[in-house]
Formats: sequence, structure tokens, C-alpha cells
Amino acid sequence: MDWFVRYFIKSALVYLGLGICFGIWMGFVPNATIYRPAHAHLNLLGFVSMLIFGVAYHVIPRFTGHALHSRRLAELHWWASNVGLVVLVLGFVFLPWAPGARLAIEVGAVLAAIGAFLFIYNLWRTLDGPGPKPSPPEALGGRRLPT
Repeated sequence: MDWFVRYFIKSALVYLGLGICFGIWMGFVPNATIYRPAHAHLNLLGFVSMLIFGVAYHVIPRFTGHALHSRRLAELHWWASNVGLVVLVLGFVFLPWAPGARLAIEVGAVLAAIGAFLFIYNLWRTLDGPGPKPSPPEALGGRRLPT
């Protein structure tokens, strides 16, 4: 398993744990609902998206029979998405107390979006692959197995 696949999945689990903690905090302290955007982004962009990224990078090449288009883009994607999410969430956490945190939200959002577009491009090119592989009947010289 590639390191970025493992790290995407481990990152997803860390963000799930943090998102759960924010949810519990908001449940017990009603004033903590000002952190709802941080909670939502940890769960959706952190847990759900990172898990999808990791699983897709692992299974799509296997399902298609094509090598991943670019491991380097996947590695860059991991960094952009994770740094972007952390900066974004910190921006949401500090926004009520530091209006300058809006810049962190913007930078984090752009980095996370860059990561997502790297994913789209990389998987699209992987799906296209280098060319079609022969199906099993063609690999057997055109003979079909009895069904």
C-alpha cells in the first residue's frame, strides 16, 4: 500500500476523532456552537473526503487495471488537502476572536480545493489509462469459455 493511501486513511480517522470531540463539546456547551463550521469541515472534508481519497487511490488502479497516473500528484494532493484543512479549521476556530483569521479560512480553502482538483485530474487520467487491456476471451485467442 502506498504511503499516501495509508496516510489519507489515518488522517481521516484523526479528523473523525476531532470532529466527534467538537460535536460532544457543542452538545454539552451550547455556546460552543460558534465552532460548528470547524466541526462540519473536520467531519466532511476531513473524515469523509480523506477516506474517499485514500480508498479511491488504492482501488481505482486495481479496478481499472491501469497504474495510477501520477504518484507525485497523489503525494502533493495529500499535503495540499491536509495542510489546507488544518489551516481552514484553525481559521474557523479563531474567527470569533481574531477577525484576521478570515485569511486563514481563505488560504485553507484554496489549498483544500487545489488538493481536490489534483485528485480529480489524477484519477481521470488513471481511468483513461495507457490503453485498453484485452478481455479474458481475447486473451484466450478469441475462444469463449462455456457458461
